[in-house]
Amino acid sequence: MAPGSFAEYTVLPASAAAPVASLQPQYVTLPVSATTAYISLKELGGLSEGTKVLVTAAAGGTGQFAVQLAKKAGCHVIGTCSSDEKSAFLKSIGCDRPINYTTEPVSTVLKQEYPKGVDVVYESVGGAMFDLAVDALAIKGRLIVIGFVSGYQTPTGLSPVKAGTLPAKLLKKSASVRGFFLNHSLSKYQAAMDHLLKMYAGGDLVCKVDLGDRSAEGRFIGLESVFRAVDYMYMGKNTGKIVVELSRSVSSKL
Repeated sequence: MAPGSFAEYTVLPASAAAPVASLQPQYVTLPVSATTAYISLKELGGLSEGTKVLVTAAAGGTGQFAVQLAKKAGCHVIGTCSSDEKSAFLKSIGCDRPINYTTEPVSTVLKQEYPKGVDVVYESVGGAMFDLAVDALAIKGRLIVIGFVSGYQTPTGLSPVKAGTLPAKLLKKSASVRGFFLNHSLSKYQAAMDHLLKMYAGGDLVCKVDLGDRSAEGRFIGLESVFRAVDYMYMGKNTGKIVVELSRSVSSKL
């Protein structure tokens, strides 16, 4: 957990590193994706037994952890995804109602099956999905923004949202929208990592990784494959956290 990325080596204080039991790609999912879900839901989610939680991009790098952590807190979890394969993965990690938005309109499902709304939204897509999530909030609902991937490739890095009506919608429901950026909660980071490492070691946490085996050119190996990996993510092809492996020449020196 240090500045810099897409490098074979880096220099950092020992305090910024977390010891792991072995060299497994699953550990790469924890420092940002899992800790973001853990800390944000703990600090802002107000989760309790029976809370209805909607997770957007639920089969992605951080969504998978929001689903599992909410489920372990006794919540009813709804997750959006883009394929039947991802829907099956979500069911396997405890998601009560996966919604494949390519075959089911998310807004229709939410209106029909959750007419009183959802209590918490863990939102990472932005744009139209953000607007839909606001409309789906229950009375005193809480929407946590941890990203907006739909806009990252636009000139501004943002997707347009219906901000003009947002104040009225929030007031009408006594609802709230909160942003969460991990760098502002680093005082809680190490405790979160320790807890998540114990969960994974104990078999209580699935850390799904996507190494690119199903991409057109195969597995992501070496820095030269980073470009393919990023495109793969933007196309919404990944299930779990995308991991780029170091080339063997680098790994052999570790």
